[in-house]
Amino acid sequence: MKKIAVAITGASGSIYAKLLLQKLEQLQAQLAEVSVVMSSNAPFVWQTELGDETYQSFPFTYYSQQDFTAPFASGSAQYDALIIVPCSMGTLGRIAGGISNDLTTRGADVMLKERKKLILVVRETPYNLVHIRNMETVTLAGGIICPATPSFYSRPQTLEDAALTVVNRIVDLAGLRDESYRWGGGK
Repeated sequence: MKKIAVAITGASGSIYAKLLLQKLEQLQAQLAEVSVVMSSNAPFVWQTELGDETYQSFPFTYYSQQDFTAPFASGSAQYDALIIVPCSMGTLGRIAGGISNDLTTRGADVMLKERKKLILVVRETPYNLVHIRNMETVTLAGGIICPATPSFYSRPQTLEDAALTVVNRIVDLAGLRDESYRWGGGK
């Protein structure tokens, strides 16, 4: 049973967050706890991109960005992973710089110091050199950069299918078991 925290920033790519929360709901038998934190801009971007407010409907525990009493703000809570999806370049930069000014960046700091999984689903294009160096810094510190770049060998038919290829990869990186398309073997 894993404890997973999900942080949703205001970067474009709310579809990834929505599909991940749906997938975690499906995989609840493997999960002891799922905690969610959203940046102040994330609900606006979600509504703009997806046209709904379904971020409020998932059966998980939600925390505000300034709630440092959230369990994943401390290593003693023994969370297994923090997934930041989508991860803005500002959030990446603060993590790379060791700035823990909100629950998302504090949670990231905890994952790195505890040598747990920190998965940053970066969503920006193109990258500038500062972005690349920040990704390098986080990678060298033990984080995983998982660009929100869909794969196409499974022949996705819809935008949601394409985004799900990224979400399936995130689920794999978090150490959860899931039936999804595998190269050379189908599902």
